[in-house]
Amino acid sequence: MSKKGKRYKAIQEKIDSAREYALEDAIILAKECATAKFDESIELHVKLGVDPRHADQQVRSTVSLPHGTGHTKRVLVIAAGEKVKEAEDAGADFVGGEEKVAEIEGGWMDFDAVIATPDVMKTVGKLGKVLGPRGLMPSAKTNTVTFDVASAIKEIKAGRVEFRVDKAGIIHNGVGLASFTAEQLSNNIRTLIRAIVKARPAAVKGTYMKGMAISSTMGAGIKIDPTAAQKDVTE
Repeated sequence: MSKKGKRYKAIQEKIDSAREYALEDAIILAKECATAKFDESIELHVKLGVDPRHADQQVRSTVSLPHGTGHTKRVLVIAAGEKVKEAEDAGADFVGGEEKVAEIEGGWMDFDAVIATPDVMKTVGKLGKVLGPRGLMPSAKTNTVTFDVASAIKEIKAGRVEFRVDKAGIIHNGVGLASFTAEQLSNNIRTLIRAIVKARPAAVKGTYMKGMAISSTMGAGIKIDPTAAQKDVTE
């Protein structure tokens, strides 16, 4: 069994594991706990009262964070014809057609987002088992299957992120860096929470947001009062 280092133990001593913090207090604490030698990512984790096994309780959408995530995403566009040049001119990192599909089938995964035009989805559909589990499969729901590739690239580069519930009913998303100000992180987190609330499936009854926590890459989880956080962004 691995032992916890002095740095991690010091972080744990700052956090009251039994307490659900107010959002602003949790953000300040998360920044204080980001003591690694690199600029740690700050992540939000939301436990939802959904059963992901049912199609009508899936939660998946996109949202543009006002301050971005602090990371520049490498965008791959799979297209044909004039859309290839449009994607190149719009700043896509990688552009191609069937040859890119073949590269992915061969194990290439050096990208963070995938956009495809509707006319090539028959070919891209073969990648479902590869891209799906990684949350990278293009979808009309997330505006990554579109002929307007220039706008899609711009939105992703500007800080648009996709969120989706995993098999355990939890959404995990980066919301910025430890170097962000508390206000920037607060704005990003509130924007994401608001989008998750908006994406609530009609089939879900009872409590929607059951738990919430924030953490830095190398830090410990800090619980947030989900009821207060949800009420705060919807009023």
